Amino acid sequence: MTAKLSLAALPALGKVEVPTYRREDLSPGIVHFGVGNFHRAHLAVYLHELFQKGENRDWAIVGAGVLPSDAAMKDRLAAQDYLYTVVEQDRDRNAATVLGVMVDFLPPGDPATTIARLATPEIRIVSMTITEGGYFLDPAKGVFDPNHPAMVEDGRNPDAPKTVFGLIIAGLKARRAAGLAPFTVMSCDNIPSNGEVTRETLCGLAKLSDPEFAHWIEANVAFPNAMVDRITPATNPGQIEFLKAEFGVEDAAPVFCEGFRQWVVEDHFPLGRPAFETVGAQFVPDVAPYEHMKIRILNGGHAAIAYPAALMDIPLVHEAMEEPLVDRFLEKLETEEIIPIVPPVPDTDLRAYFGIIRERFSNPKVRDTIPRLALDGSNRQPKFILPSTRDRLAANEDVVGLSLVSALWCRYLAGTTDSGAPIEIMDVNRDRLHAAAVKAKDDPQAFLELRDIFGDLADDPRFKARFAHALKTLETKGTRATLEAYLGGTLV
Repeated sequence: MTAKLSLAALPALGKVEVPTYRREDLSPGIVHFGVGNFHRAHLAVYLHELFQKGENRDWAIVGAGVLPSDAAMKDRLAAQDYLYTVVEQDRDRNAATVLGVMVDFLPPGDPATTIARLATPEIRIVSMTITEGGYFLDPAKGVFDPNHPAMVEDGRNPDAPKTVFGLIIAGLKARRAAGLAPFTVMSCDNIPSNGEVTRETLCGLAKLSDPEFAHWIEANVAFPNAMVDRITPATNPGQIEFLKAEFGVEDAAPVFCEGFRQWVVEDHFPLGRPAFETVGAQFVPDVAPYEHMKIRILNGGHAAIAYPAALMDIPLVHEAMEEPLVDRFLEKLETEEIIPIVPPVPDTDLRAYFGIIRERFSNPKVRDTIPRLALDGSNRQPKFILPSTRDRLAANEDVVGLSLVSALWCRYLAGTTDSGAPIEIMDVNRDRLHAAAVKAKDDPQAFLELRDIFGDLADDPRFKARFAHALKTLETKGTRATLEAYLGGTLV
């Protein structure tokens, strides 16, 4: 017997954990932009656990967004009273929990309503999970790009913003006009120094229309850095059916994720914050060592295995880890090239951390997909792979494996697997990347001339030589033979 998820149905859901708090017990304290799966399996879960303990119930979430996907999510959640199910899956465990931490969802495409809510006194934190590409950065330099068309448009029309950052600026202006202190702006995206990046983008956009207000933001608004971690793939129809069959819950927007989660945050919240540390978050004076560890080892590891797996027609991440060549490639790359240049992390053994990552990648229940890991490479490679390449070259260390990762990405972007199957390239720069990858078959430097991605690496003779040799080997011998050569120490 199944029940369609709603507030009225909660008493009938006997196989899942349900909220012990009532909707009328909650009041909003957070507006969150980007109500995707990761947010709903991370920040929202920490809040749910606090609410279950009877704490901090004045910090409920109001959803917000600017994309068509945000409108679709709003419709699905509104139809079930903003409830949804999180299913945690490890090798030997399935656990389902219904969350009720969201109390409203602002209509995308209605900036006036969003700005008005941001200007209310109860909103003390504005958080965001908008992906790496949502910060309008120059990929090679990692700094705000004022010439991005979306930024130019919001700069010209600050009273009718269409981006998350334009809405936040308008909300802060409305608060200042009303005599209210500014909310804290908290990024929950996988970007190094994400709080500082958020400040740079917000102030950079504000300067386009109101330089004085940009200075006010710099002086008065808090942007804590944070490191977030939980593998949370897109939900597929089979998982929705699994939830119905196993737990009796009919949910149009469930989230499936691993049991592991981590959140390391700098404690800078002038208007207060929930007591996240009582439910597992870690507050530290400096997030940088933790985020370097996670971005280089975990996100870099994901980026490393995505393209060889795709080229060998492997669809799922745990299946890639079951392929000895991919697993051994990841281990060699991490232990010989990535981990040695990751700065020390307090109370953390980096090799042991990688062991945990390797086990997480191998979790068959999460069913994370290779296409998800491979998407948006033009934003991810400069953040997750190329910084390690650059650091090793600066230390006069070799980059055989890291250059191979870049060559694998190039080979993937050519558009076919080793078997000849077509590859759907999911990247905002797809056409430009594909054209460069095709040219690189005859001239490897054509790909490295994507200067917004590779920057000065395109001029480094050591990287150029390693990349060209790896790409030629991939083209002439295929992915499997190239990985074997790397593992055997003959890819030189």
